[in-house]
Amino acid sequence: MTTLDNRPNTALLVVDVQKGVVDEAHERDTVVANIGSLVEKARQERVPVVWVQHSDEQMAKGSDDWRIVPELTPGIGEPLVEKTYGDSFEDTMLETVLSGLGVGRLVVVGAATDVCIRSTLHGALVRGYDATLVSDAHTTDDQTAWGAPPPDQVIAHTNLYWTYQTAPGRTAGTVGTRDVAFGGMS
Repeated sequence: MTTLDNRPNTALLVVDVQKGVVDEAHERDTVVANIGSLVEKARQERVPVVWVQHSDEQMAKGSDDWRIVPELTPGIGEPLVEKTYGDSFEDTMLETVLSGLGVGRLVVVGAATDVCIRSTLHGALVRGYDATLVSDAHTTDDQTAWGAPPPDQVIAHTNLYWTYQTAPGRTAGTVGTRDVAFGGMS
């Protein structure tokens, strides 16, 4: 239902699945495998896969931690958007890339749940996109030392509240990896 005109297409948005972001993340291997299966499914269905890669003072561009995990490789011609803020749209070329692909609906996966995933989901919704979070294809690391709930609770809470997000003329929600149907969610 996107509020964006002439944007009938869906894209898989892979956010920050980088070594320094997910190496110690909750259920890292399962989440990366789920993302990998979605990337392959999107490619088979000719659905655009758009990659997002974060850099900042703690994760310098070009460093080993900055690199996308070795299990996942952006394909030739798949856009890679570099960012420096939590919201993948903020001060990046993401909107230009998605507009060029005619995308009005995003299926979002990646890390970190409590920072870049949440910011990007909200950024998408307020900009007019439909935004679906894949409930078992996002993760975060343990921030309990700073007062946050354990990672499994952060992930569960994010899945819960995103299931019930609404905005005029837009859809949000969650779906499991096995139920992703890029033409529409099961």
